Amino acid sequence: MKRTLLLLFTLAATLTVDAQRTQAPVTVELFRETPVLFNPADYPNGVIEKDGVTYLGNGRIALKKITVPQFSQYTEAEIEITLVSNGDPWDKSGSCFVIPRASAINMIDVAAGRAKYPPHDTVRYEQLPGIIRGEGYLPTVELMRFMTPFGVGHFSSNEDSVSEKRRPVYIDGWAEAVTWKQDITDLLPLLEGEAYVGIYVDTWTAEGYKVDARFTFIESAIPGDTKQRLYVEPLINTNYYIGQKHPDIFSRRDVVIDFTLPPNAKNARLKYIATGHGGHSGGDEFRPQRNILYVNGEEVLNFLPWRTDCASFRRFNPTSGVWLRTRPMAFIGRGGKREVKEIEEPLASSDLSRSNWCPGSDVPPVEVDLNELAPGSHTLTISIPESTPITENKLNHWLVSAYLVWEE
Repeated sequence: MKRTLLLLFTLAATLTVDAQRTQAPVTVELFRETPVLFNPADYPNGVIEKDGVTYLGNGRIALKKITVPQFSQYTEAEIEITLVSNGDPWDKSGSCFVIPRASAINMIDVAAGRAKYPPHDTVRYEQLPGIIRGEGYLPTVELMRFMTPFGVGHFSSNEDSVSEKRRPVYIDGWAEAVTWKQDITDLLPLLEGEAYVGIYVDTWTAEGYKVDARFTFIESAIPGDTKQRLYVEPLINTNYYIGQKHPDIFSRRDVVIDFTLPPNAKNARLKYIATGHGGHSGGDEFRPQRNILYVNGEEVLNFLPWRTDCASFRRFNPTSGVWLRTRPMAFIGRGGKREVKEIEEPLASSDLSRSNWCPGSDVPPVEVDLNELAPGSHTLTISIPESTPITENKLNHWLVSAYLVWEE
């Protein structure tokens, strides 16, 4: 009894100390059951305002201006997104982003016809406007890359005529929604004060999806635990939000981006997000391909962005296409006897390995330490040498985004 009381007292004391180390969390709601869809009739070209939300791209982009406190102490930031299908049965790329305040031109201006993306070097960047900085323009910064699963929520009933016979025996029920969380503390400088934050889904159906999104900020209560002076420099974003094309540029050339590190910068790091798409079975989506990054010609990252765990997301994908594969199967028969026989086994499209994503997954950024990088002018080179070009209906492309973070 005494030991139990001692343990309870120790636990209570620990919880009290932890509570004293942080202030009450601050939550900022972004969206609540907000539709993201493709419906030119109800969401014509331009900028459309509905229910306090700004829509672009015929409804495929939902934007809202939020207000975030200016924190004085060290503060951690997290984003949480929940998504359900509103009738779209397909897997689609998605992006939650913030428009840098320092950018005089942004996607809202472009959609409204008030501005165009600035001229760019067409040798370096081909016909891909707005993917790198230009006069009066900074590329959009991704807060989270995610991939919608096949039909989660809308088709999740066990009696649904589309999905009821597709559920494998190891799934006891389809998920009703998918939720992702990511730490975005490094991006806090882009959110404090007022900021335009949006969600884009590459859907082409009038039903689309419904999304919830919120931010949580936890500020330190420890005296003297002051906030770092963080700076964020957007470098590139090839997501085709507004007025942009599928980026198969990496199949023809490396992409080189110039950037400058200021004199007082320290602890610099590069954040890199990459996913391959399109091209059917042999294309950029379904073929492992190395991504190689160089700073000033020196290799700083060489990795294979490839997910082999997509079968673990099966419960989020009720409308995934299913094939039957025949193979010999070892099993325990009657009386405990081990036997082997030929069986047909289901294989879902959502089970297949992909280029750094699965239907229903988010895509955390890869971080590269550039702490030894000296102030001054530099170049970042992104190379995906095995990428393949767009041909007819094979829309091979890589969605990449990158930004720098440093302290002063």
